[in-house]
Amino acid sequence: MDKAALQTIAEWGFWGYGVAAAGYALLGALLLLSWRSRHLRALSGSLLVGAALVSMLWSATIAAAIANVGGALVTSGFLELVRDASWFAFIGFLVTRPNRFARPAAAPGDDTPLAGRMPTLLWLGVAAVAATFLIEIGRLVDLLLFTPSIYFGARVVLSILALMLVEQVYRGTAPDDRWSIKFLCLGVGGLFAYDLATFADAMLFRQMDVELWAARGFINLLTIPLIAVSAARNPQWSLDIAVSRRMVFQSTALLSAGSYLLIVSAAGYYIRFFGGTWGGVLQTTVIFAGLIGLGLILASGTWRARLKVFINKNFFSYRYDYREEWLRLTRELTEEDHDEGFGARAVRGIANLVEARGGGLWVKQDKPRYERIAHWQAPLLRDDGEPQDGALARFLQDRQWVINLDEYRATHPHYGDLVVPEWMGGDEEAWLVIPLMLHDDLFGFIVLLPARTKININWEVNDLLKTAGRQVASTLAQLHANRALLVARQFESFNRMSAFVVHDLKNLVAQLSLMLSNATKHRDNREFQDDMLDTVDNAVDKMKRLLLQLRMGATPADEPAPVDLQEVVLAALKSKAPLNPRPRVFVDAPGIRTLAHRERLDRVVGHLLQNAAEATPSTGTIEVRVRAEDQSAIIEVEDSGVGMSEDFIRTRLFKPFESTKQNGMGIGIYESREYIRELGGQLDVRSRETEGTRFSIALPLLRPLAVA
Repeated sequence: MDKAALQTIAEWGFWGYGVAAAGYALLGALLLLSWRSRHLRALSGSLLVGAALVSMLWSATIAAAIANVGGALVTSGFLELVRDASWFAFIGFLVTRPNRFARPAAAPGDDTPLAGRMPTLLWLGVAAVAATFLIEIGRLVDLLLFTPSIYFGARVVLSILALMLVEQVYRGTAPDDRWSIKFLCLGVGGLFAYDLATFADAMLFRQMDVELWAARGFINLLTIPLIAVSAARNPQWSLDIAVSRRMVFQSTALLSAGSYLLIVSAAGYYIRFFGGTWGGVLQTTVIFAGLIGLGLILASGTWRARLKVFINKNFFSYRYDYREEWLRLTRELTEEDHDEGFGARAVRGIANLVEARGGGLWVKQDKPRYERIAHWQAPLLRDDGEPQDGALARFLQDRQWVINLDEYRATHPHYGDLVVPEWMGGDEEAWLVIPLMLHDDLFGFIVLLPARTKININWEVNDLLKTAGRQVASTLAQLHANRALLVARQFESFNRMSAFVVHDLKNLVAQLSLMLSNATKHRDNREFQDDMLDTVDNAVDKMKRLLLQLRMGATPADEPAPVDLQEVVLAALKSKAPLNPRPRVFVDAPGIRTLAHRERLDRVVGHLLQNAAEATPSTGTIEVRVRAEDQSAIIEVEDSGVGMSEDFIRTRLFKPFESTKQNGMGIGIYESREYIRELGGQLDVRSRETEGTRFSIALPLLRPLAVA
């Protein structure tokens, strides 16, 4: 072989061993990270990491020896022995540990226990490594006894012993468990089988075949993926490195895009080199067209879907990253999107689980049908309703299955006598029907359009779709319940306001009735006639305001304004002219003011006066005091009536529709307290049975403006 050919072989050998060193470095780094995370609990992991790292050093040393680095050739011989010993130790440990994979299997007709044969192989291996080490030393010091043939023979024996151990690992594993070990046996067995062939050839011809020797680097490189796959299938060797599907998808997309651009660039270079005058123009055109094609591919939902399915199918044990899918579905259901309602977001969240192009949502309505209430990217999907007692609804209710309409159209037997509605079964656009189960009740269902890429609907996809359907049904039910609660609260607010208005009308009616009963006695009394006209005018004005409040809502249309408490009390006394006993008014100082709605505050004070008069005998007393204290304007109404118990005050006084009066509605005092609180004040009560009651209204005091 001439010098040029030897130089070419050496260059190939350099690159082979160099790339093998990089591959072993990557394998060792991944295993080392996982090994450290297990806190040295797995000896098998430690041995595998050591074997990978030693193989990396051995490959790098041979590459350095080819590059004529001083001392590398001598070191490579000893590192090769260490490499063989490390792989020998790892395989031997797998063979001898008692709980390795499954029960040991003996060869047919062999009664010797497997565990009894292993120490012999291991001792022979140790002896072979030691002998080879001595031979290596003797070869370096040129001892005549240790010829190259003896060295090659020792390496052949060592390779045979290693292959025997690999064979025992495979045979000693139960057939059902061999899927986890077969790649390791192929990888390590391949290493030593190639060594056996290489050194057997060298021993036969008394010299090393340079081509076989140069190819060892590439042979080692080819076995690294096999060892890595087997390590991934055996968690006891190392922890699985958690790589998210998104990272794998983005990395794969980036790698694919880079490879694509590299091919386009190579094609452009080739065209430029051989294209002559038009080479530059054609190169630019080809590269631009390639960039346009890459943009179309990256923007294509179909290609993204196909890439995701390929990655999930070939790189992960399960198709879905359930944590990521659940978080994404939750975001879909809870995000605020004014351009897209909740129903469309729910369909989109379910559709994205199977890369569907669109779909529609059917929900149970008041009438006994499931009506389509929303769709996502499916405007042409028919919106026919489905009766609640129809065949489809009964099937979904009873079976709770995801219906694959492609299988149904192919008359798949497990659908039994299911009859899909004509509008759905005859529509080739419909693909999957997903039940939305709320507990054991069919709340609705989602119909999806076909996927962007071919997806096998297996048990995993079915379970995910059914679980996601339950989540959508629960959220939809909660949304409907919230809407119903909002409507109920609106009715409650209206009814409560109506009750307050009815209460005030009842007081006005009572006042007018009392006036009419006295009219027959005092019809000729001029003063009574004037008072009667004022009372009627006041009642009409109050009823007008009540009607206005009923139209506008519970909150008054105008804002609070400054009011004088003395004027409010006097106006309330005037409207309650027939009260007996007649209240007495005491004002500490004039001009005590607060911010309030005059009519409503007048109604509160009038209600307290009315209650005091009804609870006090004609011989008793009612006193009204107006005073200012610190930052509060205070109105007190105190009577010497029958009083109230502490238990009644604590449990019943301020509750609506609770009253001790025979014809009372029990909302006057409740309305009074709520209004005082609305103004930022407080309504307190002190009472003892048979001793009387004192109500105290405290409102923020409005200070007069200082005069400059």
